[in-house]
Amino acid sequence: MNAFSWTFLAALAAATLTRLWLARRQAAHVRAHRDAVPPEFTAVIPLAAHQKAADYTVAKVRLGALEVLLGAAVLLILTLGGLLEWISAAWARVLEAGSLWHGTVLIASVVVLLSALELPVAVYRTFVIEARFGFNRMTLRLFLSDLAKSAVLGAALGLPLIVLVLWLMQRMGEAWWLYVWLAWMGFNLLVLLAYPTFIAPLFNRFTPLADPALAGRIQALLARCGFRSNGLFVMDGSRRSAHGNAYFTGFGAAKRIVFFDTLLARLAPAEVEAVLAHELGHYRRHHVWKRIALLAAMSLVLLWVLGVLIDEPWFYAGLHAGAPGAAMGLLLFVLVMPVFTFFLQPLGSLYSRRHEFEADAYAAAHASAAELVKALVKLYQDNAATLTPDPVHSAFYDSHPPAALRIARLQASA
Repeated sequence: MNAFSWTFLAALAAATLTRLWLARRQAAHVRAHRDAVPPEFTAVIPLAAHQKAADYTVAKVRLGALEVLLGAAVLLILTLGGLLEWISAAWARVLEAGSLWHGTVLIASVVVLLSALELPVAVYRTFVIEARFGFNRMTLRLFLSDLAKSAVLGAALGLPLIVLVLWLMQRMGEAWWLYVWLAWMGFNLLVLLAYPTFIAPLFNRFTPLADPALAGRIQALLARCGFRSNGLFVMDGSRRSAHGNAYFTGFGAAKRIVFFDTLLARLAPAEVEAVLAHELGHYRRHHVWKRIALLAAMSLVLLWVLGVLIDEPWFYAGLHAGAPGAAMGLLLFVLVMPVFTFFLQPLGSLYSRRHEFEADAYAAAHASAAELVKALVKLYQDNAATLTPDPVHSAFYDSHPPAALRIARLQASA
């Protein structure tokens, strides 16, 4: 083991212990507040619903802590344990080591392995935790169908991308990372464009919104906001889960507004309008494009770092991965990079929460802040979202502001 091996172990230990510490804080804080609804919610949230949310949160946190431990163990086995090198050597017996096809099957093999290891956790989450708290409506047949579709779609999109990336890495000289970045961003934009029309319908059924009164109300909101869409659709989210949501997707003429059927069944028309106004706020404040720009900047920097590391023997030796190579270097970097960037996560969460506040302010200006508060309270209750998250855990992970703070701002604006 060289100096980088010890650096990697120290970073992995720090990230893993911090994750477990945050999980313990969250579970302890939620349990400590389980038997009393926060004063600002006592009139609208029953104690039984608050306790259900606490128990649901703790169950998810415990499973998440187990995932953290399993993830760290798998990462150690793949790297310092030598499994990556063993897989590479096994494929080298039938394909030329370092060739384009050897690299492709090496990466594909690791993706399949990691997906298989994540499957038991996904099954437990869906058929035990979600079912225990009344959220799961997924049948085993539908689960397996989704799994098969995801695998086929992943192969159809992922394999050509892997081949292209490895080809660019091998043929474009020292500036290969710039060409890979262009290909990666082009791929992401293509998927965003294709998602509403070609990908989403593979998993869900989308039907035009049939309620004329609600549709008229929404069209009036769109006119006030200067938003043009390619239609209002209802998604059969109830086939899989009792959770509800609304979103818009696509760009240009392909923009669609989508409501989960579970959301429409629970919210009043004015509340649906307010929720949609929040989603339109994300669009009007250019949050999607800002996040795409952030993704572009971060991926460019990370690919440049990989370009520096790709030919360094100490990088491979430190992770017990044999000789330098495009596929092995890319795999190692993707696997270990989250360990070194983990402590930047609060910055991303803070950025996302800022966008949520901006979208709420937009909704309050173009719809009813009071109706949005009512909708949020219903969604917190229906989705069993805890009203008492640990502040440190929330600051680290949560993409949305805590319920009390978010609602207090909306009430002030109202």
